[in-house]
Amino acid sequence: MDKIFIFKKSFFEHFKGYFFMLLGCISYGLSTSLFLAPSDIVAGGVSGLSVMIGILTRGLFNLPNGLPVGMLIIAINVPIVVFAIKMQGWKFVLKCLLTVAVLGFATDLIAMININIDDNPLLRSLYGGVFQGIGIGFFVKYEFSSGGTELLGRLICHKIKLLKINVCVGILDMIIVVFGAIVTKDPNNMLYALIVIFCSTKVSEIILFGLDKSKLCIIITDKGEEISKTLLEHSPRGVTMLNGQGMYMHKERYVLLTCVRNRQIPQLKQLVNSVDHNAFIVINEAVEVRGKGFQALIDEGIKNKEKNK
Repeated sequence: MDKIFIFKKSFFEHFKGYFFMLLGCISYGLSTSLFLAPSDIVAGGVSGLSVMIGILTRGLFNLPNGLPVGMLIIAINVPIVVFAIKMQGWKFVLKCLLTVAVLGFATDLIAMININIDDNPLLRSLYGGVFQGIGIGFFVKYEFSSGGTELLGRLICHKIKLLKINVCVGILDMIIVVFGAIVTKDPNNMLYALIVIFCSTKVSEIILFGLDKSKLCIIITDKGEEISKTLLEHSPRGVTMLNGQGMYMHKERYVLLTCVRNRQIPQLKQLVNSVDHNAFIVINEAVEVRGKGFQALIDEGIKNKEKNK
């Protein structure tokens, strides 16, 4: 019975992953075909490069809309993915090729839909960034990759050890955006590209980490025991106390660490102030918090993978 239960759960996790991969491809395709490509917005990445090539081929081949963007996405990504076999392995490559194929076909199928959308490029870049961010968020959350400049950046950094991946990807995207502005003869394209990238980044973060982000709070005080007791009485969050020393007065201080939701910050400040109005508080953005009271330390999908090994 346990084996059947594990099999069913594993099947459900795989099905859920591929389902959200499909949704991610559709959302990314909507971004490119309905919002960015019709306004000639080159926003970086392989999709941006494909839009730029589509613009260039309009005049060369006398095609009203240039070569299909989806087919260009597949054509550009396939060699990148194939070159990644040695570094990433066959499983990753096959999964990536499937995602690229679905994304390419979804992009071209959506392009065939005749929908009347506002021609304002500012709005199009905004909506394009939102839908692109949804797609990227689903890809990352469910461990899929659509290749692109991110994978190309990894390959380059694997060969050139001095470069960092984020720097390399940033340079590649910047080159595409700059050339996009030259091809479209519109310097504003760089502004639209920045809007797309900003919106895409923020939306993908929401998909990955949720709206209710957490904060890491560091409290430096002389009244560690009292503040810890007060926080534990009025909040379900745990508190960790460390011994420290103030280097200006060389006086022993207590350092309290705790993670709380954004909405709990005002309450935490009031509680600390009620015990020690001389306390020093540092509040940092916590990108991801896992453990008791927050997300599970290990996702169910990862647990199942570990069990099946």
